[in-house]
Amino acid sequence: MSLTHSTAPGDTGSAATLHQLADLAMPPPPSWAPQTIGWPILGAVLLAALAWAGWRAWRRHRANRYRREALAELARLRADAGKDVVSRAAALQAMAALLKRTALAAWPRTQVASLAGAEWAAFLQAHAGRAQDTAPLLAALVQDAEYRGDAALAQWPDTQVEAVAGACRRWIAGHHVPV
Repeated sequence: MSLTHSTAPGDTGSAATLHQLADLAMPPPPSWAPQTIGWPILGAVLLAALAWAGWRAWRRHRANRYRREALAELARLRADAGKDVVSRAAALQAMAALLKRTALAAWPRTQVASLAGAEWAAFLQAHAGRAQDTAPLLAALVQDAEYRGDAALAQWPDTQVEAVAGACRRWIAGHHVPV
């Protein structure tokens, strides 16, 4: 039942009274801005921490570019190693050279360039980081690639080639460069 129908036809006072009523005054909506100084300070600290973490991640990404490039080349060499005996020997020689180029990208040339044979294998083991189990396989690759040549590398079975390629991958991905 509406209010307009409840009034008597001759009663103009109640209709006028209803028209004089004003809407309820609503308070202003609350502000979204924090009311204490602690929240802006916390926001600034969190924003600074996020910016610092982003900057560190960007630097780490740029610093590890040589690793990504080496891993991409290793994947190509790994595919080439399974084609035939000649390409297997060439791919294994290239894997040994890739390890040296990767180390030269991470360490000073004076520290890495002159290493060969057992010293080079010891360097690979010393800087393997979490990939310490790769040392014997990498030592065999270094020994055969440097001193025995393509004939010895061509005789490697497929399982040993795959194991050495995996060891190269783990060393490239996990070697530790001291800062």
